[in-house]
Amino acid sequence: MNEAELIFLGVKIWGGIGAIIAALFLTIGIDRFDEDAQGAYIFRPLLIPAIFLIWPLILWRWFIIETKRDKWPLRHKPPRKAHFIIALFLITLIPTIILTGFLVRPQWDTDFKPQRLEAPEQVFNQDHGGPHNER
Repeated sequence: MNEAELIFLGVKIWGGIGAIIAALFLTIGIDRFDEDAQGAYIFRPLLIPAIFLIWPLILWRWFIIETKRDKWPLRHKPPRKAHFIIALFLITLIPTIILTGFLVRPQWDTDFKPQRLEAPEQVFNQDHGGPHNER
């Protein structure tokens, strides 16, 4: 099995699990998950692509709510504490990346000569004596 087949198999497995989770979540779980979604059936098909992609997050969040571990008033408190630290980190990281990009440039050999590339059709016809090889 080569890398492309392995990636394709992984995508098929991820999508299959996502389809199962989407079917379960949109029929059973969304009414428990969000009170505003009760009786609203028109928008549910719009959620299918997102559920296919982020089904682990959906399962985790569904588990937290079902086990009553969700503390609604405190749910944004931990990220807010980290915002200042992350902002300081990004303030230093982004200019560092930009300056590094300006300072680190490729060094070309002195005997390097650029080569002109031909269109693929011309190269093919030259190699195989095609009908467009008239000069």
